[in-house]
Amino acid sequence: MLAARAHSGSPAVHLDQIDVPELGPDEVLVKVAAAGISPGMLRVLEMGRFTHLPSTLGPDGAGTVVAVGSMVDTLNEGERVRIHPNLNCRNCVHCRSDRDMMCPRLAIMGHGAFGDGPLPLYARYHDGALAEYVRVPDWLIDPLPDRVSFEVGAKVNHLATAARALTCARIAPGATVILTAATGSIGAATVLLANVFGIARLVLVGRNRQRLAAVSALGGSVATDLIATDELPSGWGADGALSHALKVLLPHGADAVIDYTPSGPTVAQSAGALSTGGCLVHLGSNADPPQWPLSTVMMNCWTIVGMRGATRNDSDYILALLGSGAVSADTLITHRYPLCDTPEAVRALRERGGDQPMWMVVAQP
Repeated sequence: MLAARAHSGSPAVHLDQIDVPELGPDEVLVKVAAAGISPGMLRVLEMGRFTHLPSTLGPDGAGTVVAVGSMVDTLNEGERVRIHPNLNCRNCVHCRSDRDMMCPRLAIMGHGAFGDGPLPLYARYHDGALAEYVRVPDWLIDPLPDRVSFEVGAKVNHLATAARALTCARIAPGATVILTAATGSIGAATVLLANVFGIARLVLVGRNRQRLAAVSALGGSVATDLIATDELPSGWGADGALSHALKVLLPHGADAVIDYTPSGPTVAQSAGALSTGGCLVHLGSNADPPQWPLSTVMMNCWTIVGMRGATRNDSDYILALLGSGAVSADTLITHRYPLCDTPEAVRALRERGGDQPMWMVVAQP
């Protein structure tokens, strides 16, 4: 079968012909219909977090069950399913309290290993969904509602991550929220879910006004303001121009900032526009130190939350929203590539720019 793989010593994506995986008694073979390609996966590849190489990429996938192991009695051939990628121990305090992304043994199928010590699940299931077939333990399979496309099913994890960020932000009905890196995949998903979480006003921060305008349409009836950093004075990162623009726009402050920026001063300047008692949620893995002292956090009674992904219950919540028709996410899928063109999709993601949105990207075997 064809698979998009990571190789030792290379940041590139390689197309290989490999064997269809054999099943154990508690495993499921899924014929992949759609698999997600995301900047996060590419960053992990560049960071060298794949500890088993070569390895098939792709933490996000959906398709049809074509075979089940002898001990699997909850799934049948022909069922439409999505794959939950978190390989967690299921026994620690985090796993038992719906925080599986905090498991000390965490690894992610088709992605990277983050836990300490031996990771036998990752050793068995490091291969992801960017292939014609993928082997999955039966407990990581979710039925896909009939009204949900395979493409959206493959991106449930991104929607669930957006839902987790909104939950962590402790948003009350009628809240005003600043959203940074709003034109990325999880940013777009957050805008789509804003109405569900009762947000009254969004301030979207990103580089390009045209891309911000496109993503703002996902918010439906939610009032939306745009701040394009490309339009701020040069040197805005040092002189606080973004913070000033936000304070002019929101003289009473924002209830929450949800920050997805991977680097730079956007998060620090956006946090300066929080109201007293506001909450900052960060998921960008930004290594730059914030430019405000802890005394500012104390005096303003801010809450700062770091998060690194979604839980299984978050995914269940998104599947329920999609299955009921309360949310439709098909417009989030902006780019589709054949599996054989995965390297081209990766190039497009790495070089993305211009005015056109590139929210969620899938490959289709």
